[in-house]
Amino acid sequence: MTEVKYRDIVREIALDNYGYVTTREAGQAGVPPVELPKLAARGGLENVAYGLYRVPDIPPTRFDQVAEALLRVGDGAYLHGESVLALFGLGDVNPRRIKVAIHKRARPKLPAFVEMTQVHAGAPTTIYEGLASQPVADALLECRGRIETKRLLSAAKEARAEGLLTTAEYRSLAKELAS
Repeated sequence: MTEVKYRDIVREIALDNYGYVTTREAGQAGVPPVELPKLAARGGLENVAYGLYRVPDIPPTRFDQVAEALLRVGDGAYLHGESVLALFGLGDVNPRRIKVAIHKRARPKLPAFVEMTQVHAGAPTTIYEGLASQPVADALLECRGRIETKRLLSAAKEARAEGLLTTAEYRSLAKELAS
């Protein structure tokens, strides 16, 4: 019988997380927290932030930085506003910073590419590409006043074509954005 190595467990977690693993996730999988710094010292992991590591040999994707932003903010964090639209290339937006929302008060040390905002509890969230996010319909409405209406309507139409909005959501959005 072969023994499962901590490195293999950590790698499995990271494969589902765009290459990232947190100390908490590793602990839940049976890897003692003290093992992650040891793996990092041997080159098996890169320490990204306190309690956050990356497996260096997992190929990068276009979602890596978004996953990192969410993990840096912590539990309950989700993409918000323009960052949701940018995730799908909607509305021709390219925000300078990844906007992450959280319900509870938090004060993590964040890099310049992450903007954290606290929102009221109970706001709906969903999962896109394995990343917690504000629903596209809500993100489009959130962007009113910051993105011109014509672009938001175009983004809504594109989101409907890609299956990110139901027909009812699209009609309601189009009506609300046009008013």
